[in-house]
Amino acid sequence: MSTAPLSRIALYYRFTPLADPEAVRLWQRTLAASLGLTGRIIVSPQGINGTVGGPVDAVKRYMRGTREHPAFRDLEVKWSDGSAADFPRLSVKVKPELVAFGAPERVTVDADGIVGTGERLTPVQVDALVAERAGTANPVRFLDGRNTVEAAIGRFDGAVVPDAHTTRDLLAAVDSGALDHLKDAPLITYCTGGVRCEVLSALLKDRGFAEVYQLDGGIVRYGEARGDAGLWRGELAVFARRLPPRFTADAETIGRCVTCEAPTSALRNCADPACTTLEVRCAACAADDPEHRCPPRAMRPAWTNRWRAAVACASWP
Repeated sequence: MSTAPLSRIALYYRFTPLADPEAVRLWQRTLAASLGLTGRIIVSPQGINGTVGGPVDAVKRYMRGTREHPAFRDLEVKWSDGSAADFPRLSVKVKPELVAFGAPERVTVDADGIVGTGERLTPVQVDALVAERAGTANPVRFLDGRNTVEAAIGRFDGAVVPDAHTTRDLLAAVDSGALDHLKDAPLITYCTGGVRCEVLSALLKDRGFAEVYQLDGGIVRYGEARGDAGLWRGELAVFARRLPPRFTADAETIGRCVTCEAPTSALRNCADPACTTLEVRCAACAADDPEHRCPPRAMRPAWTNRWRAAVACASWP
């Protein structure tokens, strides 16, 4: 009796200068397609960022082949459960940035990565720094590098959550001075897997923030190391089957339905098929109003007082 081959997903990124991203794109597409892999690979003058899935032997051969490129020799890989079935197809594109902040000219990359980024901290180092500075005049602050919807259902204790729907909104928050009250605080940036905070922490330092850190490996690595026994509260907003939303069965439910304010972590699209906005809505409200449509973005710049309460923006100025 035959069994299906073991499948896995590999996640990776590497900030490094690439003189000919199009040549790298063609090579990557040929390599991944020849091994029957699917997923998404972004190539940029700033480096490479990919998530690919398939039979584990094929994924390992792909990673060995990718590391043959001199720029990717030290590429680190995170492994996750899943397979090629988690992705509809193979997409390999060239883009001006690895993370779409809309400011490629403000990010300098050399062979060691982004120049001037925040110091990386492991989960153990994060907890130690928070404990060390607790009770002082300048305690550690967390800055969420995701959007307000993701932060609504899970975040670090006391995290500052910018009013951001996209990464471009994060850049606007930095540039507007809305975060300048944190300039002298020990500030730990965090995001799902870490790649966004590579850029965000560098942008903060460039603006004059004095002590900037980034959670190495993001929330995913922190959850793997600490579960729900550390400083993380709630659930991780995920948009693929390959990542669990809860780190343990003891995870808190901190999200609140935008309609009735009942505890929930459910993220739902509105009934407008052209709308990509997610809202935190419980099953009961979704069943009561299946044709619910969220307000146009132009009508909800502040996300309403109830929404701000849901994302716990008490520290937002």
